[in-house]
Amino acid sequence: MALASPKRKTTTATKKTAKSTSSKKATALPKGQLPVKELEKEERKETKMKLKILLVASECSPYAKVGGLADMIFSLSRSLAKLEHEVKVIIPFYSVIDKSLYNIRFLGSACVHMGCNCEHWIGLHEASLDGNIPLWLVEYADYFNRRGIYDESGREYTDNAYRFGMFSKAVLEICKEMGWIPDIFHVNDWQTSLLSVFLKIWPNLLSPFKKSASLLTIHNICYQGKYDAMVLPYLGIDWKLFTADTFEDYGQINLLKAGIVYSDFITTVSPTYAKEILEPIGGAGLSEILRKRADTLMGILNGVDMKVWNPKIDPLIPVNYDKTDLKGKLLCKEALQEKFGLRKAPNIPIVGMVSRLHVQKGISLLKSILKEALATEDFQFVLLGEGEKEFEDFFRTLSMEFSGKAASFIGFSEELAHLIFAGSDFFLMPSLYEPCGLGQLYAQIYGTVPIARATGGIVDSVLDIRQDSSGTGFLFHQPEATALLEVLKTALGLWKNNPQLIQTARINGMGKNFSWEESAKKYEEIYTKIVQKKYSSITSHNPHNPYLSASLFP
Repeated sequence: MALASPKRKTTTATKKTAKSTSSKKATALPKGQLPVKELEKEERKETKMKLKILLVASECSPYAKVGGLADMIFSLSRSLAKLEHEVKVIIPFYSVIDKSLYNIRFLGSACVHMGCNCEHWIGLHEASLDGNIPLWLVEYADYFNRRGIYDESGREYTDNAYRFGMFSKAVLEICKEMGWIPDIFHVNDWQTSLLSVFLKIWPNLLSPFKKSASLLTIHNICYQGKYDAMVLPYLGIDWKLFTADTFEDYGQINLLKAGIVYSDFITTVSPTYAKEILEPIGGAGLSEILRKRADTLMGILNGVDMKVWNPKIDPLIPVNYDKTDLKGKLLCKEALQEKFGLRKAPNIPIVGMVSRLHVQKGISLLKSILKEALATEDFQFVLLGEGEKEFEDFFRTLSMEFSGKAASFIGFSEELAHLIFAGSDFFLMPSLYEPCGLGQLYAQIYGTVPIARATGGIVDSVLDIRQDSSGTGFLFHQPEATALLEVLKTALGLWKNNPQLIQTARINGMGKNFSWEESAKKYEEIYTKIVQKKYSSITSHNPHNPYLSASLFP
């Protein structure tokens, strides 16, 4: 059964015209006239493009989640829909998705033509996000009927290039079969970056996507999708493109690199990270090629879903509160101490941490100084996280050695995460690098003062209270254990000797606006610009494509 085209709907433009006409009839002015302010509003409405946007990703909350990418896709899609764009999301239909939790319906099947004369019949299913945003799920058992998303028992699937390469191609096939052609394909990380390549090298005369543009978001440049080059024939990529300025990376293919080359625009998840990846260390081998695309690169700080992370309405914390009344936060602190078996003492500061236990998160720095700090300073420490066995074992031992003063939960719990953000006084984030970071955003919203390393998105969201009266936290710059210990001792000293400064940082943080609405508007602006540029290039009869020599159908 082939995929059926969706039923024709009344266009946004038609609705807008009707609404505009009705508005004019109701205006008590001479025919055809509007007040100046109303006229300006009408003009802005007419110039704003209503876009078809497809968010293409390997994860999306709550269906399939490994990291922050899943939350970003869910929240951004909702915010874009509120801006009146036609938004859809598409991810693979993993077997780990609990089908009993969602209303999922089968739409049909389609054939995806890969290279080497490979044909894959895939199924398309539809669910919804937030009740009104269509979520397409691509079913292909050989690739997605597994226990994990990217790996299993810590071992990456060896055929990930094949899995996500086919998925990227399937997205285009589905859009063509459904008769729904996006203005924007917003792809994310190496897993879906091949879509930008396919979009460019599809034979232009036959392409239904000649007006479509692509935007690639890099969430973490250290994950690039490097694989054996022998996957190229399967992907349908001509060997002519296996060069240092496109796919080739020290004898392998680099899927993120190809996405950077072929996407119409590139974003990262914070402005500072966008600058960092242009430098050799921050770019993880891709800084040179990124500098060539610097005029089409921008950093946009991820937002926070305020329906989920908001102490005023959060159902997962014992008592709700806001910056006008922090009594509830004290009660959350008491509940946190009880939950983790810490001594109940409101005057002792709690330093909390919710993190992957990975070198990137600065756990090695923390491991070097935490025992000394606990032995010499008056504070309590709580941790929620999992990751490398070495670090998990360290925190287990620490909890026993400093019983009643330090405690940890190895694993993850949504409820415990919310309780730590609400009940802690300080939030520790000693990351070696941090593309965006969400922990420091959640902490500030909950009135918990960040102690963090000045890198990536942390720089864009935390201001040091020692440098500015509008500050919200404490920052250290050098990725060294001594620097971390120094700033921790400074914050603890100020807790004791200058509590008003800590209170100011707390209130300042709770007053910050980290909602997705502002970030979504920035994405909307970029979408509009690159779509207009694409349209302009077509209408000016200059559709030249330097990549047409490479066929998708070898």
